Amino acid sequence: MNATTPAREPVRIYVPQGSLGVGLFPEEIDHALSHRPHAIALDAGSTDAGAAYLATGMSKNDRSSVKKDLTLLMGAQRTAGIPLLIGTSGQAGGDLNVDWTRDIVTEIAREQGYTPKIAVLYSEQVPELIKRKLAEGRIAALPPLGDLDEATIDECLHIVALMGPEPYFAALEAGADIVIGGRTSDPAVIGAFALWKGAPAGPSWHAGKIAECGGQATTAHTGQRGVILSIDAGGFEVEPVDPRFRATTEGIAEHLLYENKNPWRLTEPGGELDVTDCAYIQLTESRVRVTGSKWIPRPYTLKLEGASGGLFQSIMIVGIADPDVLAEPIAFHDMMLKNLTARAISATGLSSDDFHISLRMYGYNGVSGMEPPPGSVPLEIGMMCVITAQTQELASHIAKACNPYFFHMPLRLGMELPSYGWPFTPGDIDRGRVFQFVLNHVVSVDDPLELVRIHLLDDAKVKVAADA
Repeated sequence: MNATTPAREPVRIYVPQGSLGVGLFPEEIDHALSHRPHAIALDAGSTDAGAAYLATGMSKNDRSSVKKDLTLLMGAQRTAGIPLLIGTSGQAGGDLNVDWTRDIVTEIAREQGYTPKIAVLYSEQVPELIKRKLAEGRIAALPPLGDLDEATIDECLHIVALMGPEPYFAALEAGADIVIGGRTSDPAVIGAFALWKGAPAGPSWHAGKIAECGGQATTAHTGQRGVILSIDAGGFEVEPVDPRFRATTEGIAEHLLYENKNPWRLTEPGGELDVTDCAYIQLTESRVRVTGSKWIPRPYTLKLEGASGGLFQSIMIVGIADPDVLAEPIAFHDMMLKNLTARAISATGLSSDDFHISLRMYGYNGVSGMEPPPGSVPLEIGMMCVITAQTQELASHIAKACNPYFFHMPLRLGMELPSYGWPFTPGDIDRGRVFQFVLNHVVSVDDPLELVRIHLLDDAKVKVAADA
């Protein structure tokens, strides 16, 4: 097959795991290569873990775990002589995250005596460019955020654009053995090779979505396991790499619900996947075939993600088993918040606009934020107080001032003072700088490569990068 003609035989993609660094089972490698895949593709990050990883350029996963997985995958790439594509490198896909992953890859190449041709795809953006796009009217907000302004752009420590598959096409055209991608749509990096080979867009994008979490959509129910995708002119097939697990029609169909607001449509760079008319067929006990996936082209847009970090936090935690509090948790929450706020104002002389205090009651509504059914009484509550301020000194000052109230306040004045369960001492914990996503918008582009920089490392450059 070549990249200029439509695929005549099925294009087989090995997706080894849901996220690089979560742990790869070495025994699956031989199973996977026995299927004669044409490429290995996987995701290496997401926004699931919050804005800190984009803001700081660090990975959620430890370096040794990522290196262990990459060593196995680079070995498989070399053995099979097929490309290895990695998306959203280093958890967040910013330039620092990408370079961190690149350095691990070149280190492994040096240690193993490999000489791969490596393509590095950068999708981090400079504020000036985003401001220019904003002035041109080419940026639109995604809910729940509103219209973007230049002040918000200036708040961002790092900004990335979510790439589609086209930068991977360019890397493959250049002959890359390993592609280390910046922030990328999960389905895009997995479907990229098949799309490059001329496979239909509908099945390629749909297959990419199903395999974005590795074996999560199969009976393995974990991203640590892999799947084999086989994409052809009429649809695609999916089966687990490990023969002990199965792909089922229910599990494959249900995965369109995962992290997607619409179970029938999925918006991606350059179009929309429509699975309304799909049929899911159980070919064997372990393999499912999907037909009817449609791709609807749309104007090309890239999602922008930007992380800021101008605030600081301190937290306090208690465990509460007091029956009076458990009988009236909302009344306790409201009284505690009122008293802590008043205490903070008294201790600092500031107004309530200069800091923020929130209380989260785990075991009652700390996760959902919703009040449980009437009459329900929790067995216990873990209450966390989160104090956010402009400086760490101020957040810490407020926490210490509020400490006696948080750890000893009764449900009502006049009741005997309780002493709630302290898991740690000191009772206040400084979190340091905290980060949040302030940029969640889309930018329209004329060219899918417009916001992407592609660097190619030949043998000499790989050695230099590894030595560095």
